[in-house]
Amino acid sequence: MPEIVLLSDPRIAEVPVKECGEPLVDLRTLRALRVDQRLADPEGAFAHVRLSVADRLIAAQTRLPRDLRLLVVEGFRPAALQRRYFAESVAGHRGAHPGWTDERAHLEASRYISPPEVAPHVSGGAVDLTLCTASGEELPMGTQVNATPPESTDACYTASPDITPEARRNRDTLSTAMTAAGFVNYPTEWWHWSYGDRYWAFITSARFARYDMNSTV
Repeated sequence: MPEIVLLSDPRIAEVPVKECGEPLVDLRTLRALRVDQRLADPEGAFAHVRLSVADRLIAAQTRLPRDLRLLVVEGFRPAALQRRYFAESVAGHRGAHPGWTDERAHLEASRYISPPEVAPHVSGGAVDLTLCTASGEELPMGTQVNATPPESTDACYTASPDITPEARRNRDTLSTAMTAAGFVNYPTEWWHWSYGDRYWAFITSARFARYDMNSTV
């Protein structure tokens, strides 16, 4: 697999941000997109993304074969929830590997959960999604959405060779549509795509990120 730049890489935190002030929009109000309920929260934060992200999701949908749909699982994630997820991941690694240093536990956690200060979901610029048929049946993608590297033996990595040819074709279909719409993928998670955040800016060599941490829904 190609070299992977993790969200914990110091270069990501060094990317400057010029907050553009775009609002969060509710994807459930857009008929062109499907929103899954598996990670629904009482406030509905999961279904929100920045306006330009929503526009690009619609653009990506138009690039899919006519019988396929994007199925959005999670968009915006409140900062407090991101901090909890990351702390739990670090604690889990420490418990499983008592000999690891704090730095090693932090690094391994960041392969799956972003450090809160640079988290794409907290900016409203990231979305976790998969593909489904027009009738709502999810396509085989090699792992479930949100599978961790340990439990999937790294098959959750976008470029993993350890998936079926069918899953590879489906991942490639998703990648082609999302990339054409301006998104970048976090390569340890085939389902995670972002636009406008620090990771996007770093990967695309943009001068600055468009979205800072967001605190409203």
